[in-house]
Amino acid sequence: MAKSQQTYNKSEKEKKRLKKREEKQKKKLARKAEAKDNPGIQFAYVDHDGNLTDTPPDPTQKVEIDASTIEIGIPKKDDSDVEEFDPVRKGKVSFFDHSKGFGFIIDSENNEKYFTHVSGLIDEITENDKVSFELERGMKGMNAVRVKKI
Repeated sequence: MAKSQQTYNKSEKEKKRLKKREEKQKKKLARKAEAKDNPGIQFAYVDHDGNLTDTPPDPTQKVEIDASTIEIGIPKKDDSDVEEFDPVRKGKVSFFDHSKGFGFIIDSENNEKYFTHVSGLIDEITENDKVSFELERGMKGMNAVRVKKI
């Protein structure tokens, strides 16, 4: 006689799968029965604050809005609205390695460190030099470019 191909582990997995299917079917039937007893909200209304409710809004709290006062799009900026921003910053060279061609500059305004590369230099710099620079977005953050000695 041949041995059964059904192992203990396979039969246990099959039992679990069938039990899960039965539980799912029971939950489905329970939800259907509950839906018949309690139908829930038939209509949803929006009150004067924009919240969903099951009662109709009070017409006395309705606010009339003049459609001509609603701005669609972005209003044009006047020249007086634009703040003057000086892109040139001042700082001090905290570290510079001439053999590798990079260093760091500490901004005098906010004490942040910015990376600088030899390709972004205008003048030759060394450590503790006072410099002026501009910021440009690099791969790993902001980089100091167009660096000049003061």
